[in-house]
Amino acid sequence: MSSILFNLYSEYITKEALEGLGDFKIGRQIIHTVKYADDLVLLATEEKVLLDMIDKLIETGRCYGMEMNVEKTKVMRISRQPFPVEIIIDQKQLENVESFKYLGSILTNDGRCTCEIKCRIGMAKAAFNKKRTLFTSTLDLELRKKLVKCYVWSIALDGAETWMFWAVDQKHLGSFEMWCWTRMGKISWTDHVGNEDVLLRVKEQRNILHEICKQKVNWIGHILRRNCLLQRVTEGKIQGGIEVTGRQGRRHRRLLDDLKERRGYSHLKEEALDRTMWRARFGIGFGPVVRQTTK
Repeated sequence: MSSILFNLYSEYITKEALEGLGDFKIGRQIIHTVKYADDLVLLATEEKVLLDMIDKLIETGRCYGMEMNVEKTKVMRISRQPFPVEIIIDQKQLENVESFKYLGSILTNDGRCTCEIKCRIGMAKAAFNKKRTLFTSTLDLELRKKLVKCYVWSIALDGAETWMFWAVDQKHLGSFEMWCWTRMGKISWTDHVGNEDVLLRVKEQRNILHEICKQKVNWIGHILRRNCLLQRVTEGKIQGGIEVTGRQGRRHRRLLDDLKERRGYSHLKEEALDRTMWRARFGIGFGPVVRQTTK
């Protein structure tokens, strides 16, 4: 009950403090904050606007007996060239960070998912090693493969429906998939067994990217069928120079490129409204599209 009351209290303070402020827009709606439990993220496109929002929030909070912990407050600029942001509160400059964790996912200042993917793979490998004797036991091969996909891949692919692939990410995921099958089959690297031979031994095909795309299809279809904020984010309707046809707009198209759309977004959205058509279009033969990109 106390946590609920605290969230209601902080929500009221935030709403009062930020009314009329902010310049981060999606569609015609100004988005001031992103909240989770007792964490609060302020969003702005300009340093001055962000500073005004922080000052107003501190001032309003003090009226209600609440203080901002400057030591625990961080700032991050998401940009192709993320130079530091100078925000000074009570004669103390806020620490600039290159990444932070939100809802279990790692957000980085370059806007890419590579760090998140590598972290997820590390967690999945740790889970595999923790139950290694189970996955390498004398149980039926098909059963062990199901266990790996259920208990290990589920950790690696948590939140994968929102990932935007780069060539290096595809390489990391492919290597992780082979790492699982190699260790499940008790194949040592000193045996010099090729990837194709490993797949033959465990009676598998390269499948992890296909699993990610199935997750993405379900998620994107659900989003496109709703008139919500998340749909507008997916569509790239963010004011301030971020257009679907602009440089940063290509990031939005990469999210939908995995769906192999060739006729335009309007047709994609039309098909998403019909669940039967959507599932028929993206069936068993559907696979990922990964861009070859360079810095």
